Amino acid sequence: MTNFFNNYFFIFLAILAGMMMPTQAAINNKLAGYVESPILAAFISFAIGTLALFIYIIATGVPLGNLVNAPNAPVIAWIGGILGAFFVASTVILVPRIGVALTFSLIIAGQMLITLVIDHFGWLGVPEKPISLLRVLGVTLITIGVVLVRKF
Repeated sequence: MTNFFNNYFFIFLAILAGMMMPTQAAINNKLAGYVESPILAAFISFAIGTLALFIYIIATGVPLGNLVNAPNAPVIAWIGGILGAFFVASTVILVPRIGVALTFSLIIAGQMLITLVIDHFGWLGVPEKPISLLRVLGVTLITIGVVLVRKF
């Protein structure tokens, strides 16, 4: 029974996290108008996010001593922040030009395409899951959704 509730909690959490992405992009776009730069808005967003994480770490007792293990991580593990910065800056640049709905429709399409590749080859330590006709069909349907969002 608890596994049942845990699964629903994680589904809810994933949907909530997905809702935060376009909301963050719209908020950062508003900030970019005030600071007259999408890159400055992304920088401020990351600074506030870093502060929020630090407060969470202190409040919950996450052991800061574990940071000494960070240099042992492979190089690939260090680029997550760069990818996040690219993502946030890109959304701040895209939202005022093509809108929130189209921006995130295209982002979701891009996410689905790369997930097929990552799963298929088992990159970054994830279990291999071969590309199948149904998985490609799913990405195709998402792409059709992008076209519909763009057209209407």
